[in-house]
Amino acid sequence: MRILHTMLRVSDLDKSISFYTDLLGMRLLRRKDYPGGKFTLAFLGFGDETDHTVLELTHNWEVSGYEMGNAYGHIAIGVDDVYKACDLIKSKGGQVIREAGPMKNGTTVLAFVEDPDGYKIELLQD
Repeated sequence: MRILHTMLRVSDLDKSISFYTDLLGMRLLRRKDYPGGKFTLAFLGFGDETDHTVLELTHNWEVSGYEMGNAYGHIAIGVDDVYKACDLIKSKGGQVIREAGPMKNGTTVLAFVEDPDGYKIELLQD
């Protein structure tokens, strides 16, 4: 068994795809409209779905926003250099909500960014 994907509901699919591809370096693997159900699915990742866990973005056509809820935490992504990743994300208009640096009471270097819908993405130095 393995984890196949994580799904997030997004309000503006193109804006979200741009965030995950342009700012975080994922690739759009596939995208499909479902007119009968009035939704679109887009799958993104750092590698092919046969070998990697990917992110599924779901856009329901008649919904303009979602409540975040209090159970969601974050998605973690490993990066070579958290400081450089934050600089790149900020230079492309992304929002860093916790600057790069060691975690409290520890030595792990991390940062947090936010996607267009407010989902938290943790950047961890590999």
